[in-house]
Amino acid sequence: MAYKCHLCLLELIVLSSLLTGTSGVTETHVFISSGENVRLPCNNALHDCTSTTWLYNRHSAAVELIAGGIIMKQIKRHERLNLGSDCSLNINNISTEDYGSYSCRQYVNGQQGTDARVFLHVLHVSSSTSSSSSQTEISAGLSVTLFCQLYSYPRVSCDDWIRSERIQLFWVNQAGVKLTRSDSRYQISSSSDHCIITQSITLLNEDHNKEWRCEVTQRDQVKASVTYTVKSSDMMTDPAEAEVSRTAGLLFRVMVIIVEFAVFAAPTVILLQIICARRAGRKDSQHPEEIEINTILQ
Repeated sequence: MAYKCHLCLLELIVLSSLLTGTSGVTETHVFISSGENVRLPCNNALHDCTSTTWLYNRHSAAVELIAGGIIMKQIKRHERLNLGSDCSLNINNISTEDYGSYSCRQYVNGQQGTDARVFLHVLHVSSSTSSSSSQTEISAGLSVTLFCQLYSYPRVSCDDWIRSERIQLFWVNQAGVKLTRSDSRYQISSSSDHCIITQSITLLNEDHNKEWRCEVTQRDQVKASVTYTVKSSDMMTDPAEAEVSRTAGLLFRVMVIIVEFAVFAAPTVILLQIICARRAGRKDSQHPEEIEINTILQ
């Protein structure tokens, strides 16, 4: 009987380690695109979040973001942080600087409880013409390279983590079709650690307003995506839009001609009015006999 009890206890310990990890820390992975808002769950939340502490770690030392339910104002990004009613950590306008490991720590009666760790992975797209924008104006005929990177923690084991968790990065076109290396127009390549995938392409006129989307999947499920849009005034536009533009241009030129005519004609009209007024004044000042003599002489 005692042997069975010991065996049951051992099974409970093993089950607990599987659920919380060997270090007693629960782990969650969150994927988000740069520029969006994210909610990091606190899986050990209490009814009262006044004992909640959120820690951030991407380097060697952990930094307190929230202590005792209060946001630390000395943190550079404190204005983008807020604590949810369920003790979750909300971050607005995510950037590539936000990726890393976050820990939700609760204190019960002054005693530290089990940490709930959240790994935040940020998906970001840039181009060889712009380092931060997901939309840019570039000309037809220009060769451009699009970079899609998954910022993950820890970076040193990105390759192993991607293989173990079946993480994939790939590009899809506007129709949702996955772009492959066999497509002669797109030169698809990835880095050695598979955390970045690029595509190089020479733009055509019909690429105006076209979108390319980078997606990250985990076990064949899409976790996050970023869209890159090409816009350029040099590229062909819709015929209706072009006609409207031409009509507006014609009306503008007509208005310019009218204004120029009014500007140059106005002094001439005023001068004629002055001459006529002077002639009329001279005639009124002459005597009747002078007018008659001048009439005969004329």
